[in-house]
Amino acid sequence: MSAQQLNGKVAFINGGSRGIGAATARRLARDGAKVAIGYAASAIAAEALVEEIKAAGGDAFAIKADAADAAALTRAIDSVADRYGRLDILVNSAGVLHLGPLDQFSLEDFDRTIAVNVRAVFVASQAAAKHMQDGGRIINIGSTNAQRMPFEGGAAYAMSKSALVGLVKGMARDLGSRNITVNNVAPGPVDTDMNPADSDFATGLHGLMALKRHGKADEVAAMVSYLAGPEAGFVTGADLLIDGGFAA
Repeated sequence: MSAQQLNGKVAFINGGSRGIGAATARRLARDGAKVAIGYAASAIAAEALVEEIKAAGGDAFAIKADAADAAALTRAIDSVADRYGRLDILVNSAGVLHLGPLDQFSLEDFDRTIAVNVRAVFVASQAAAKHMQDGGRIINIGSTNAQRMPFEGGAAYAMSKSALVGLVKGMARDLGSRNITVNNVAPGPVDTDMNPADSDFATGLHGLMALKRHGKADEVAAMVSYLAGPEAGFVTGADLLIDGGFAA
């Protein structure tokens, strides 16, 4: 694995053991970053990913970090910075998807959605920013559903992803004087365990899109890599769609 644009950088990926997070870990490691993979419950998957990255010549380790536990998440980020002596890139990829009609949607699921999809992003960003030097990067995995929610049952999820749009605008202002950029990558339907491309639900989604297919996790990871690298130094406060025209 040859060192490229992220050589010498340290990245923490919250929710990095599966799906888009795992693809991002592979990509950032391939680009030369040392990668810390945060996971809540998928220890086996996280450790397997670490071994895969190491086998390819990269530097990675897994660390337990429940996104819903603010203290645990902060400790994990602090430990990554202590281990490597720095932290350059934070990717907030942990997320939950609870769907249901308004009159049946439980307060427990609502609170969990906020805790993981919104509060954890704030907590992790606050913790990571303390360790970042000039040129740091904070990148959140948002959703095209912040722009368009064309089916029933997704109100809480759409709200949580919409909240990130405002959050990155504010944090971009807060951290701009330190040359730290803050952005959202907002995917549409992506082929993961959460939203497989071969389901009946997926077929319906394709009818709403300009490109009639699910995206690939590697495609999203490529956009994250761009934002993490030196060429994106003038991009901040943005909500960047990668959704096959879902919101077009």
